Amino acid sequence: MSERAADHGSRRVYVDKQSPKPYHALVQTAEAVRATAAEAGLDRLLVELVNLRVSQINGCASCLDVHTRAALRAGETTRRLGVLAAWRDTELFTARERAALDLAEATTHPANALLQEKAYEAAREVLDDDQISAVIWVAVTINAFNRVSIMSKHPVRDPRP
Repeated sequence: MSERAADHGSRRVYVDKQSPKPYHALVQTAEAVRATAAEAGLDRLLVELVNLRVSQINGCASCLDVHTRAALRAGETTRRLGVLAAWRDTELFTARERAALDLAEATTHPANALLQEKAYEAAREVLDDDQISAVIWVAVTINAFNRVSIMSKHPVRDPRP
């Protein structure tokens, strides 16, 4: 292997910087999805919970960092954020939030048909069609951002000196 090939293999391509047009289209999609969620009556906290739960499943440190800060700015508590990975085992989340988290997990694991059916069934009890659609779009969009960040290996840096 040449020195140049070895050097290239040791670093990742930041696909958002290397190909900015598709990344900007993804950002525009996220803005449209955020507006769609708001129009459907989903508050920012619920959207951020979905963003965080999907990012936990995918192991995207960069997105977890960004959306934890966004959730805190939107008024989320550290207690709920701390147990989000085990949301089913707590009483800290509303029926609506639970349905959205379940649907987000089903969207993140599309090959699991049984998970999808159970999630849809639960969602139908507390979310209308516009809200179900919005939650799925939020999950689809954050899944895409997770892949961009994971494949680019975006760093999470300590802001302290």
